[in-house]
Amino acid sequence: MDEVTKIFGENVFNETVMKARLPKETYKQLMKTIEGGEKLDPSVATVVANAMKDWALEKGATHFTHWFQPLTGITAEKHDSFISPIDGGKVIMEFSGKELVQGEPDASSFPSGGIRATFEARGYTAWDPTSFAFIKDGTLCIPTAFCSYTGEALDKKTPLLRSMQAISKQAVRVLKLFEGNEAVTSVKTTVGPEQEYFLVDKSVYDKREDLIYTGRTLFGAKAPKGQELEDHYFGMIKPRVQEFMKDLNKELWKLGILAKTEHNEVAPAQHELAPIFTTTNIACDHNQLMMEMMRKVASRHGMVCLLHEKPFAGVNGSGKHNNWSISTNTGKNLLDPGATPDQNAQFLLFLCAIIKAVDEYQDLLRISVASAGNDHRLGANEAPPAIISIFLGDELSAILDSIEKGVPYGKHEKEKMKIGVTVLPEFNKDATDRNRTSPFAFTGNKFEFRMLGSNESIACANVFLNTVVAEELSQFADLLEKSKDFKADLHALILKTIKEHKRIIFNGNGYDDSWVKEAEKRGLYNLKSTPEALPHILDEKNVKVFEKFGVYSKVELTSRYEIHNENYSKIINIEAETMLEMAKKDILPAASKYANKLAETIGLKKSVCAECDSSYESEMLKKVSALTTSIYAKTSTLEAALAEAKDVAEKGDSGKTALFFREKVFAAMGELRAVADELEVITPKELWPFPSYGDLLYSVR
Repeated sequence: MDEVTKIFGENVFNETVMKARLPKETYKQLMKTIEGGEKLDPSVATVVANAMKDWALEKGATHFTHWFQPLTGITAEKHDSFISPIDGGKVIMEFSGKELVQGEPDASSFPSGGIRATFEARGYTAWDPTSFAFIKDGTLCIPTAFCSYTGEALDKKTPLLRSMQAISKQAVRVLKLFEGNEAVTSVKTTVGPEQEYFLVDKSVYDKREDLIYTGRTLFGAKAPKGQELEDHYFGMIKPRVQEFMKDLNKELWKLGILAKTEHNEVAPAQHELAPIFTTTNIACDHNQLMMEMMRKVASRHGMVCLLHEKPFAGVNGSGKHNNWSISTNTGKNLLDPGATPDQNAQFLLFLCAIIKAVDEYQDLLRISVASAGNDHRLGANEAPPAIISIFLGDELSAILDSIEKGVPYGKHEKEKMKIGVTVLPEFNKDATDRNRTSPFAFTGNKFEFRMLGSNESIACANVFLNTVVAEELSQFADLLEKSKDFKADLHALILKTIKEHKRIIFNGNGYDDSWVKEAEKRGLYNLKSTPEALPHILDEKNVKVFEKFGVYSKVELTSRYEIHNENYSKIINIEAETMLEMAKKDILPAASKYANKLAETIGLKKSVCAECDSSYESEMLKKVSALTTSIYAKTSTLEAALAEAKDVAEKGDSGKTALFFREKVFAAMGELRAVADELEVITPKELWPFPSYGDLLYSVR
């Protein structure tokens, strides 16, 4: 444990380092910016830059970079050295306040959705002082926002910071209406994103073209053993994986990332890492670093970390559970019901704001998790359905029900768990069970948004969530600030909200087919795929709410609509092209080789023994030939669909193009895969050109 406390945050320019290295007044000014959101004095930046440089040089860093999160979904960095020339052919190490505050990467080479033309290259990165600088691979990394020459956000961090500012302002307005909140000056959303992932041996991975190009298996028959026995979940961690986890934890702790819980997940070769809660902006930065470190550390151990949402068909995919809460600068969690939630009017009002937000902006929350990879997962056995709903549990549901009916809430005493073994300690049973099928579940003092895909940034989901809750809090504040009878109007508002938005509350089994019908009756959205969901981002109400709080302009929203559609189409296109290459260059030749061996065996049997039975070989030859013919036909169908998709794309409508890829190309891919997987089952292992699912899922021993 001494080692952990010693290394934790050693590569981070955090508060402790700043307090020790900055002049007292500079430190105070900087903390006012970080904690209070005050404007940064340029003179402060110069002092901070010099201290940051000295610290980085002592740590062995030779370069610095503005580390940012463009709309590619991953991070970006351009390294500059601290070297500056002086007379006599010598150099000194310099880093100015201007270099800390502002950078200038090439904006035309990143996705912009039409905001920037190719010839318009200028863009800016701007230091985000609320997220600590850190050293990675011998480089000082400065977390920054990224915007265009004309000021539009070209990244994920800028809208996130805007949304955090919006919800803080509106939450403070509401809190000031209640006694005891005089010291509250700001509110922050906090997040703890659980990260799921797969580990496979690199030697096996290298033989799968589909994994290399797309991150998922495009072909693959089901292994004899998958997750049926439910023996992998929370099972003993294999020594090789344990060594990986140990190494990963050290790397994350050095970066100040609060990696806490690790365990085996449901599917073979699947695992999870969960951090402790932190401010949403920092949590987002940390999660991007976590994914990067997972890949790097896995490589050191001769493994590959797969972060795709569905790398293997037939077993659980990987998600990222976004545990979201709201806290004041005085340390109060606003989603903590307390011992008597039925009497906690402040909690109930914030709860109602969230219920109303999720109901009115279901489409936005669905869009926030929409991607080609996540489409494979949502609605499957390990993930929530594509229908948004809220799970509140028995106690909160009963409280809201009693408010709606105007009857006193019948409190229940804490129930003791009775396990039936006298030596086991007694403990209180939780007020409600957990619901793993719910997309948005209340889990004690936070909401768990379970729909996020494992490979995606958590920024978008939290931007949307912060903004829509800010909108409802704004409406509540507008009404209650004018109230002449606060208690009466507060009760009326809570009652009205419950009655009008209770349709979004569902505590049952989200996997059951009956829920789809029930949700339709309630008027809830069921946006099954990314191309179906994305157009709603430009609905009038959605544009209006983002513009109201300055989180996105219509131009910025339109750019994201275009980028997401293009990204979806490109991903499906890459997958389809990869499938065709694997089918034509590997699967069909392997099938022909097997058919040839069967034909040779039949001929050899007849030449040696005319009476010998070759019915097995003959039947297998018929099956192989029929499947080979079908695969060849399916490749032609897929090629035709791709050619037609290019024609659709040339017309310039990214939405129609994405929908065509979903309905035609993706469908043709599924048909090709089904036949190829059937062929794999009957082809000898030594003739099949790729490692099987069994080889992959059980490659790490």
